[in-house]
Amino acid sequence: MKKSYKIDVDCAVCADKMEQAAKKTAGVKDACVNFMTLKMNVEFDEGADSRAVMEDVRKNCRRADSDCEIFI
Repeated sequence: MKKSYKIDVDCAVCADKMEQAAKKTAGVKDACVNFMTLKMNVEFDEGADSRAVMEDVRKNCRRADSDCEIFI
């Protein structure tokens, strides 16, 4: 399953940090952050609870960049 989320991030480097943090999160098959559109596209592992996984993604992204936000 793939979903798109609106994000708030200050720069392209921070967006890349968010993408890398999301990709390392359990339950995420792939993630892509587009700084220009301020969107994160996430593909989840089969059978993963997308809401719970996104809470973990949010936590991991906050560790990488404390100013970022993902609107779930």
